[in-house]
Amino acid sequence: MASDKEVVQYIADQIHEKCGITFRMMFGEYGIYSNGKFVASVCDNKLFVKPTDAGKRFIGEYAEAPPYPGAKPALLIEDKIEDSEWLTELIVITESELPAPKPKKKSSRK
Repeated sequence: MASDKEVVQYIADQIHEKCGITFRMMFGEYGIYSNGKFVASVCDNKLFVKPTDAGKRFIGEYAEAPPYPGAKPALLIEDKIEDSEWLTELIVITESELPAPKPKKKSSRK
């Protein structure tokens, strides 16, 4: 089941603008980026945040689940999506622990 764009927009709107949130459709689901770093995905209208040690400590008791079959487990966020401050803090923490995206190679096609 593909995620609804309205759900993704709602989640993005919950996160403070300092995070520079963008999202992109990927295979019928959505990837969420914070200041250019891939930090989460929305699959089947559920939020999955990339797992980091600091993110796990921040959450405390957390649930992990794969966003789609065959995927690595991610932090499943269900109850706190409406808590804008909490969700923003989790995204800030997650972004700070993730490496910068690798630069894209220039296309050799002309």
